[in-house]
Amino acid sequence: MEYRKFGDTVYIRMDKRDEIIEGIRNVCEAEGIRSAVFSGIGGCSEAQIQTFLPETNTFETRTLRGMLELVSLTGNVTLDGQNAFYHHTHAAFAYKDGDRHCVAGGHLKSVTVLYTAEIELRPVEGGTIGRRKDPETGTAFWSFE
Repeated sequence: MEYRKFGDTVYIRMDKRDEIIEGIRNVCEAEGIRSAVFSGIGGCSEAQIQTFLPETNTFETRTLRGMLELVSLTGNVTLDGQNAFYHHTHAAFAYKDGDRHCVAGGHLKSVTVLYTAEIELRPVEGGTIGRRKDPETGTAFWSFE
């Protein structure tokens, strides 16, 4: 992984076998970024995507493997109540299943780079966005306190 900061934006190039969420967290820690939004594209080898099931307040996880075109990555990083980094990320992947062209997406738990991934990280300016747990769903939402 390598990154550069131009203006207020950080541009990150992930390399083979890098885990994207971990890399984004590492950049945030190194640069003192407490909250940010990000987007990206790339070629990946494995991804764990999740779908939230409201009736059970749980996530169903699906693992994709193979040549995965990361066609859309969007998310944010914030600090939780214990000042630990928390990510909320969604992604869509295009891939082949035999002769079929497929797309799968959802909440992203983890993703490993196959060739490269290009990420634009935009820190929040003038404040910090935190997290608070929603008692109804058990998930964490943005907090502006």
